[in-house]
Amino acid sequence: MVSEEHHEVSYATYVIIWVGLLVLTCLTVAAAAVNLGKFNVVLALLIAMVKSSLVVLFFMHLRYERPLFKFFFLICLFTLTVIIGLTFTDTIFR
Repeated sequence: MVSEEHHEVSYATYVIIWVGLLVLTCLTVAAAAVNLGKFNVVLALLIAMVKSSLVVLFFMHLRYERPLFKFFFLICLFTLTVIIGLTFTDTIFR
């Protein structure tokens, strides 16, 4: 029989992450109001990457998973990045 470890996360951790997500959302809205040229897209994507990392790590409990599961998640993320990169490359050179 396999014994599963169950990690309990405190409500304080969830509240801190939630507040962080709210702050990052406000930062995204504020950054959209400022004209930074092409840097607007880069800044919005960086903020979105941080927000999605927080959601995956804490709300989806990836932070507390076994290393093998994290490894497979990173392989999927890498594959998605390659596919999106190839799509953009194809679109740019048409």
